[in-house]
Amino acid sequence: MKNISMGKADSAHAEVIRDVAARIERLPFSRWHLKARILIGTATFFDAFDALTIAQVLPVLRPLWKLSGPQVGFLISTGYLGQLVGALVAGMCAERFGRLPTMIGAICIMSVMSLACAFASDYETLLVFRTIQGLGLGAQVPIAAVYISEIAKAHKRGRFFILYECVFTFGLFASGLIGSFVVPHLGWQAMFFIGVLPIIIGVSLGFLLPESPRWLASRNRVADAQAAMARIESEIEASTGQKLAPPTEWVPADPRRSSWRDLVGPDYIRRTVVVWVIWFSTFLITYGLGTWLPTLYRSVFNLPLDTALRFGTIGSLMQLAGGLTAGFVIDRIGRRRLFMVALFGAAAALLSIWFVGLTSVPQFVVLSGIAYYFAGLSVLGIYLYTPEIYPTRARAIGTALGTAWLRLASMVGPLIVGFFVADGIGMVFLVFAAAAIIAGIVVSALAIETTNRSLEDISR
Repeated sequence: MKNISMGKADSAHAEVIRDVAARIERLPFSRWHLKARILIGTATFFDAFDALTIAQVLPVLRPLWKLSGPQVGFLISTGYLGQLVGALVAGMCAERFGRLPTMIGAICIMSVMSLACAFASDYETLLVFRTIQGLGLGAQVPIAAVYISEIAKAHKRGRFFILYECVFTFGLFASGLIGSFVVPHLGWQAMFFIGVLPIIIGVSLGFLLPESPRWLASRNRVADAQAAMARIESEIEASTGQKLAPPTEWVPADPRRSSWRDLVGPDYIRRTVVVWVIWFSTFLITYGLGTWLPTLYRSVFNLPLDTALRFGTIGSLMQLAGGLTAGFVIDRIGRRRLFMVALFGAAAALLSIWFVGLTSVPQFVVLSGIAYYFAGLSVLGIYLYTPEIYPTRARAIGTALGTAWLRLASMVGPLIVGFFVADGIGMVFLVFAAAAIIAGIVVSALAIETTNRSLEDISR
C-alpha cells in the first residue's frame, strides 16, 4: 500500500510540474515579461556596476594608500572570494527557500556594503567591506539568471534571456564610463554611494513579482504554483486584451528530488564539465583584464587618469557589443557553435597581443577590444546555457556552482596580472589565450545543444 500511495503522490507531483511547464510554454512574451526583466535587470545592472567599481577607484587608491601590485591584486581577489562564497550559499538557499527571497537578500547585502565601502578609511577596512559585499554580488546574478530562465518559454528563449542579461555587460561598461567622470571630479567614494541605489529594488521585488512557478511546482507546492501562474496569466491577459488559449503542448516531467547526481552523476557530468570550463576560462580573461585595464593604461602607457579610465571602458563596450550580437544570433546558430566562435576568436586576439607586445596604445586598444568582443559572446551565452542544462530541482545550485568557477577565475585572473605587471606582462595574454583554446576544445567535444527545447525536455 505504501508503494502504491507513493506512486500516486509521484504521479500527482509530475502532473503539477507538467501543467505549470505547459502553461509557461504557451505564454506570449508580453509586458509582464518586460516588467520582470526590467526589475531584475536593474539589480543585475548594479551587480555588475558594483563588481567593477573597484577597478575605477584603484588608480586613485593605489598612489593614495601606496599600494603594491600584490596588494592591489589581493584587494580585487578577496572581493571575488566573497562572491564565490555568496554564489555557493545562494544556490542552496534558492533551492530551499525560493528564488525571490534569495535575490532580495543578495540585493540588500550588496547595497548596504557599498555604503560601508564608501566610508572605508584605509586598505584593511576596504578589504573587509569589499569581501562582505561580495557575498551579495555573488548571490544575485546566478539566481536572477535562474528566475529569468524559468519564466521563459523554449521558442526564442536565447534572445529573450540574453537581451536581459546584456544589462550586466552594460553595467560593466557604465561603471567605467561613469567612473571616468565621477572619480576625478567627485572622489572615489562617490562610486560606492551610487552602488547603494539597488536597495530600492530589493525591498520592493517581493511585492511586484511572484515566485518562480516552476520552482514551486518542483517543491510540490501545488496551491502556490497555481496562484503564481494565475497571477502571471491574469497580468498578461490584461496587458494584451486577449484570453489565453488552454495549454496543449505535452511536456515531460520528473518529480524526483535534487541530489548531487544531478550535477556530477553519469547523466550530467559531461554538461557540468563543459559549463565549468567555459565559466572559468571566459571570466579569467574578462575579469583578469577588466579590473586591471585602467591601471595598465595608467602605469604601462603613462596615460592621464581620466584618459586611462575612459580607455578602460572600451573593453566593456566591446563586450556589450558581443553580448548584443549573441542575443540576435544564438537561436539561429545554436549555443555550441556560438561558444566555439567566441572562445577561439578570443584566443586569436589574445595571441596577437602576446606576439606583437604592448608597443602602442592604439594597437593594444584594437586587439584587446577584439578579444573582449568575442569574450562577450561567451559571457552572456554561458549565463543562458547553464540554467538550461539542469532540471528545475537542481537548476539554482547548478548555476551557482557554475558561477563559483567565475568567482574563482575572477580571483586568479587579477592575481596573474598583478604578478606579471612589474615585468613580462605580455605572458599574461599567452596564459589567457591558452585557457580559451582549451575551453573551445572541450565545447567542441562535449557540449550538447539546447536551442528551442523546453527546460523539461533538455533535462530528461
